[in-house]
Amino acid sequence: MSSPPQLRQPCPPGACDCERERLLDSSGSDMRILLLTRNEEQRLLERLENLKSLDDLRHMQQRMYEQLGIRVEVAPGLNEVRSMRGIAITIAPLPGLCRKTRQAIPAAIRRGLERQPEIAYRLLDSHDLLGG
Repeated sequence: MSSPPQLRQPCPPGACDCERERLLDSSGSDMRILLLTRNEEQRLLERLENLKSLDDLRHMQQRMYEQLGIRVEVAPGLNEVRSMRGIAITIAPLPGLCRKTRQAIPAAIRRGLERQPEIAYRLLDSHDLLGG
């Protein structure tokens, strides 16, 4: 007999704007994001920090959407890209996604890009910024 999936523990009152209670109260809503427990979040962040290629980054973006409903967009920023800070990493609004997690995912991706700068170069090239 299988046990029900473990849901993420709620944030302390007033510490987050994740709207977890609203998500739990509404019927028929997408609750996949609540499956991201703190342990699973740490595994995800570690995986994002250890990206191997641009394809790996795209694969992780797809998996985060399929499994958790998180849409992450990674693209060159509007201004000049001189460092990893110039790469725009945005997360689409999602009820139930903790504020700290919304900040931690882009930070982990940036650390991964800093470890493997060729991924950032491929990202820029895919947007024809380094193309000839």
